[in-house]
Amino acid sequence: MIKSIFKLFFPSLVKEPERARDINGRLIGDDKSTPTFNEAWVGGEAPVKKKAAPKKAAPKKRGRPKGSKNKKTKK
Repeated sequence: MIKSIFKLFFPSLVKEPERARDINGRLIGDDKSTPTFNEAWVGGEAPVKKKAAPKKAAPKKRGRPKGSKNKKTKK
């Protein structure tokens, strides 16, 4: 919340992470042989990943309705 307000009033001070691109404008991938530097991002550092919110439990289903199909007939 504070970050979004800060970004609203001071957009030049807050920099979003930017993907690195080649001459043709295509995204560049990370070179795994350099573990300390990430070539896929401008500046060499990838943004911090957000934690996923826990999933809500699915609502319980009501099952088969009671009706003539469920009744047993007496003989």
